[in-house]
Amino acid sequence: MNRLQRILVHPEGRFLMTEDGNPFFWLGDTAWELFHRLTLEEADYYFRTRTAQMFNVVQAVILAEFRGLTEPNRYGALPLKNSDPEQPDENYFETVDKMILQAEKYGLYIGILPTWGDKVFPAWAKDVKPIFNERNAFQYGRFLGNRYRDQSNIIWILGGDRPPVHEGCDDRNIWRAMAAGINSGSGMRVIKTYHPMGRTSSSTHLHGESWLDMNMIQSGHGSGRDSDCWEMIAQDYIKIPIKPVLDGEPNYEDHPVNPWPVWNPSNGYYRDDDVRKQLYRSVFAGGCGVTYGHHSVWQMASENYEPVNHSQMTWRDALHRPGANQVQYLRRLMESRPYFSRVPDQSILAQDAGILGKHIQVTKDRNGKYVMVYLPGPDKIRVRTGYIQGDKIRAWWYSTKTGIALEIGKIIKTETSEFISPDDGGDWVLVLDDLRENFPAPGHLEL
Repeated sequence: MNRLQRILVHPEGRFLMTEDGNPFFWLGDTAWELFHRLTLEEADYYFRTRTAQMFNVVQAVILAEFRGLTEPNRYGALPLKNSDPEQPDENYFETVDKMILQAEKYGLYIGILPTWGDKVFPAWAKDVKPIFNERNAFQYGRFLGNRYRDQSNIIWILGGDRPPVHEGCDDRNIWRAMAAGINSGSGMRVIKTYHPMGRTSSSTHLHGESWLDMNMIQSGHGSGRDSDCWEMIAQDYIKIPIKPVLDGEPNYEDHPVNPWPVWNPSNGYYRDDDVRKQLYRSVFAGGCGVTYGHHSVWQMASENYEPVNHSQMTWRDALHRPGANQVQYLRRLMESRPYFSRVPDQSILAQDAGILGKHIQVTKDRNGKYVMVYLPGPDKIRVRTGYIQGDKIRAWWYSTKTGIALEIGKIIKTETSEFISPDDGGDWVLVLDDLRENFPAPGHLEL
């Protein structure tokens, strides 16, 4: 089996890349309870399905949220002896080892959370007590780093839905120690980020940390439809030092819309159109990728466990929901145009961008080779087409639901131009190419 190349930060700091310098667009899935609740056979089906849908990162937790220290995995093993981070149980970690290798076989990277954040800061989890301090966090990190030092398909994600600074307490020393332990055990610096709690970013308290290679926001589920994820990305995009940023937990497909902590379905559920709007707008605002999530998949809902927060289906059924099959079209679109020269630029719009549900987001090639405009619904839009370098433009509508590109035609460049999206009730991307570049249809990848 060929080993996957390690993921690195691009020299300019905005994007991720593989060791050989090729673009790496992070298309993640939240599978938080993967190690804790699935068998190896089930994990294989999960990985196989997500690979076919063009996901390339799976986010999973070793010390899981739901009774992760006291409820054994499907093979009867607990991760730690006596809930002690310095006493990992070999039986549990053998299953983790095998799942990481399974993922590698399918070309998937695992974004591993060493622990859910409640093991450091247990607020909102009444049955959990903190188990980490600086000393054992370093030892646990060193154990993990050493155990997986030869696994190139791992991206480390510290945190776990908890803030590093909270209610007068500062846990940054614990996370620093864990990060240092991972590097010590690995014998090298390995890429790391931090999963924050809802409506915050890792940059809030950690941007200057030397161990933090990229920022992660969580626009989350609790702010209703059309949470302004684009603003959160934009705030991190301009921070110094420059670091990549992405939304690591936007609204989950089929998650109740009601505000946290109610989580009841009285306001309905987020569906695929809600999901697409957040994913496209965060990426176009400057994200180096994005993570999709499904409300039944993250918890691995099944007949074996009590559903959490009104989960509507099993994880197996949820794997094939519309949004899960559609997000690949975002990755295809991003990879079908020059990659490392992509930047956000709302000034391309010759009109107001709109607010919340109507918000339009623009990304472009900084060298004037293309422009992409995301429209969350049918609309008429005026764009400063004079930005394109060539005298002629090839224009397209790109369907976020099907990945099909409809050619508008070849037009003469003027200072501004007006376009009307297809009137099917859906969201679309307007793609404007410099005709001289002879790009393929948007989303079409040359193999």
